[in-house]
Amino acid sequence: MKKPLKDIRNSPDPDIAGSYDAMIRAGQHAIDIAIQTNTAIVNIIDGKIVRTTAAELKKRYKITTDET
Repeated sequence: MKKPLKDIRNSPDPDIAGSYDAMIRAGQHAIDIAIQTNTAIVNIIDGKIVRTTAAELKKRYKITTDET
């Protein structure tokens, strides 16, 4: 059985608690750059490597080339 992960937003250390929002912003920035440069994002999800293309990211975030 896996040990449940603790939510860092509940940390008593304000720097650690605040890092959650910073990681969310960094992830969104990486997605924006991947779309702009037509490259993929690679993640590990449930222990498997998952590659998401720029086209899939555009569909997921409802971004069209006409809006850029």
